[in-house]
Parts: sequence; structure tokens; C-alpha cells
Amino acid sequence: MTEHAPAVRHFASDNYAGVHPEVLAAVAEANVGHVPAYGDDPWTARLQEVVREQLGEHAVAYPVLNGTGANVVALQAMLPRWGAVVCSEAAHIHTDENGAPERVGGLKLLTVPAPDGRLTPELVARQAWGFGDVHRAQPGVVSLTQATELGTVYTPQAVRELCDQAHALGMRVHMDGARLANAAAHLGLPLRALTTDCGVDVLSLGGTKNGLLLGEAVVVLDPEAVAGVEYLRKSDMQLTSKMRFVSAQLVALYEGDLWLRSAQHANAMAARLRAGIDAFGALQVAQPTEANAVFVRLPAPVAEALRRRWRFYDWDVTDGTVRLMCAFDTAPQDVDELLDALRHALADGDGAGATRA
Repeated sequence: MTEHAPAVRHFASDNYAGVHPEVLAAVAEANVGHVPAYGDDPWTARLQEVVREQLGEHAVAYPVLNGTGANVVALQAMLPRWGAVVCSEAAHIHTDENGAPERVGGLKLLTVPAPDGRLTPELVARQAWGFGDVHRAQPGVVSLTQATELGTVYTPQAVRELCDQAHALGMRVHMDGARLANAAAHLGLPLRALTTDCGVDVLSLGGTKNGLLLGEAVVVLDPEAVAGVEYLRKSDMQLTSKMRFVSAQLVALYEGDLWLRSAQHANAMAARLRAGIDAFGALQVAQPTEANAVFVRLPAPVAEALRRRWRFYDWDVTDGTVRLMCAFDTAPQDVDELLDALRHALADGDGAGATRA
């Protein structure tokens, strides 16, 4: 069994964090007696009311087990068998889902480079062509991630421009909202201001990265954008029998302001970490810090020294860029301890290398 140090909070992923106490309490409260399975329960019914309150009167939620499942079900429901998805080269559906949209969903991903993670109409235009060409997979969906895999955030105007372009071409827009809460917290906007109000058709609504035990939801914002979600959820092995426990978590997160409080805190810890790194004046940060991630280039000896205590991910091994991610339970002292260790590693390990980075 891997050694576990409960007092150490790592910086590898917000998935490393435990379950928010309020979410855990909601699971316990739902653990009463027998209720119908597969979503015919009071918690799933309440979830429908919650998503309508947060995302608009036409919103319908389909709870699933994980983010990959949400993306695959959503994209399958939005596309015919010959359809294709335009997305960033850094998109989670392209880089971190082991080909699931293609293997399970049978979809073609048409990727474009996006140095800061954000698609633009000009970038989408590179792949949104060939309509009616039988030799080419037909572009039918633009998929964008909010916040992006590089920790950047789309403004409402940027999302709206992408939606307007896609709809003018007869395409639909999917948003991977695994960290939508962090984006909304950064911009100080309600969830619908970044989704429904901009023209997003279908949303993969995040939960696990913001304090849930497990679970996400496919939220259909425009019912005309999908077909057969309820059947695809089952055939894609994302229909949980005891759905009340997934729905209860999502209700706890989105019914009030828990989603916002948790995301605001994670963002604030990332901002604290970024400010501390900037104060060193010796390291290069690779991307703007707009959500809960910091991307910084570390000399190999410095990274090795930090890894003696903390876990974090290499992002680009060619230039030493690592990702440091904060979560809802990251504490200020966790950040300060990492910064203190980083300061000592720079002084004792390879100060010249840090300057070159």
C-alpha cells in the first residue's frame, strides 16, 4: 500500500483532494431507506430544479460517474456517426481520455494549436471546413474547456463569439466544464453567464475537482442539440443504479454557493502561490494564473528536491514546465511551506539554472 501522509496536501491535481465535508454530509443524509434506482428519486428530481436555477429554464441534467463519461456521452449525443469535434490540441478529450471519444464514442477529433489553451474563431476555422465532402469527417461540434487545461479562462464575449461562429456554420458547442466553477469565480459571474447566455448547447458540469466524491453531469442547455442522451448514458456505462448518491452531491455543490466558495478558495491559493513565485524573480511562469493552476519552469534539481515531499505533474519535459494545482482544501500554510522549500531549493540546488529557466 502506498504510504499516506494525511497532513500533506499535494499540488498535483485538485482530484487529489478529499470530499468536501458538506458534500459528505449530503451523501450521509441521502443514505436513508429504499428509494427507486436509476434516477427516479427525490435527489435527482431536486437536481433538475437546481440546474434550472443555475443554468436556465431549459436545462436538464443527466448525472454520470466521471468527467470522461460526461464528455463522451455529451459528444455522442450531439453528433451523427460521421461527425467530428473541433477542439484544442491541449483539450482533455484529446490528451487525457485515452482516446475514449474516439474508441467509445466513435468520433473524430479535429485539433488545432492553442498556445494559451483558448480556442478562437480563427483557430476553429482551420478545421471547420469540408462540409458535404464524403472523404472528410464532418465537423459538427466545437468543444471548449472552461477553465482551460492551461489554467486560462474564456470571457463571456470569447465564448459567445465561438458559439456564434459555430451556429452560423450549422455546428453545436460543447463545453467541458470540469473547472467551470473556477472560471466563474475568477470572473465574478454566475454559471449561466459563461454557458447558457453565451449560446453553449451542452455542458459537462464538473464536480469531482471541486469537492465531490465522484460524479459529474451532462447538462443539456438546448434540447434540440442532442438525441438519445438517456440511451447513450446506459450504453456508455455511465448510468449509475444508486443515482441518488451522485445527485445528492451535485445538489449540495450547486444548490447554494458551495461551488463558488470552494472555487474561490482554490483560486486564491493559486494566486498566493503565483505571487510567491513571482517574488523570487528567478523563475519563468508559463501561463497566466486565472484559475487554480500555476505553470512554472523549474530546473531539474529544484523539481527533484520538491518531489521529496510533494507530488506535482510535469507538463512539458522539454523545458521543465510543471503544473502546481490548488484545491478547495489547500491551506495558506500549505502554499507557504511549498514556497519556503522552493526558496531553499533555488538557493542550495542550482540558482544559476533557475535563472536560465
